[in-house]
Amino acid sequence: MKQLDAVGLVITLATLVGAVIWAFPLYWALITTFKQEYEIVRPGVQLWPEHFTFENYVHVLLQTKIGFWYVNSLITSAAVTVLVVMMAAGAGYAISQLDFPGRRLFWWMILASFMVPITGLIVTHFIVVSQLGLINTLAGVVGPQLIAPVTIIIYKQFFDSVPKDFREAAVMDGSSEFQLLFRIYLPMNWGVTTALAIITFIGAWNQFLWPFLAISSEDKMNITVGITQVHDAFGVSYGRDLAVAMLAAMPVAVIYLIFQRRVTQAIMLSAGIKG
Repeated sequence: MKQLDAVGLVITLATLVGAVIWAFPLYWALITTFKQEYEIVRPGVQLWPEHFTFENYVHVLLQTKIGFWYVNSLITSAAVTVLVVMMAAGAGYAISQLDFPGRRLFWWMILASFMVPITGLIVTHFIVVSQLGLINTLAGVVGPQLIAPVTIIIYKQFFDSVPKDFREAAVMDGSSEFQLLFRIYLPMNWGVTTALAIITFIGAWNQFLWPFLAISSEDKMNITVGITQVHDAFGVSYGRDLAVAMLAAMPVAVIYLIFQRRVTQAIMLSAGIKG
């Protein structure tokens, strides 16, 4: 027992040290936002502001277009979430429950697309969106983010697990395929839908590379891209940059704290697919 207690103590201490190492950069970034610029660039390690100030947040809130950036991020993230979940649910149901020509081919195409990193398609996305005239529009930001094969795969797996008796009984009652999907299959997997919606929203909110390439107008930038616009006449202002970064991360942090179990469930589902 003493040996087991010693092992448990070592593991606990190692976990604590790992947590401190992981959390320290976040703490440092947050504390830096309350420092004046001369304190930030001064040599040495200062774990607490010498002169506590909200100047960086005041500047970001009053002197930048963070309101536009927030609204743009909310619109694009919500649109991506709704469209991805709806399309994934429909595609997952069709491949799982319907018998149509090319069904197996579509399924293998989805599995194959899952193996291709999205960043590897950035050039293709830019060319297609440009040819459609959607560069520098919110629709152009949303479009390429709708490629989410992992959600289709997860839905198919869960739809496959629904007992056939439910479908047969509903078909005998005259239910259409849409009624089967929205009244039987989705309600029975509502937890999965919620988890996927939350993790999709967080991913869309944190997206940077594609919105950065697709948008050049400051009024149409997402919050993650808007961070790059926070500067002054003297160049980079670290306190202001970190202040807008903290404000950009705040909605995601709040969502995670509120829906922590659902986010964890979605991550486990995605990890299960990748495994």
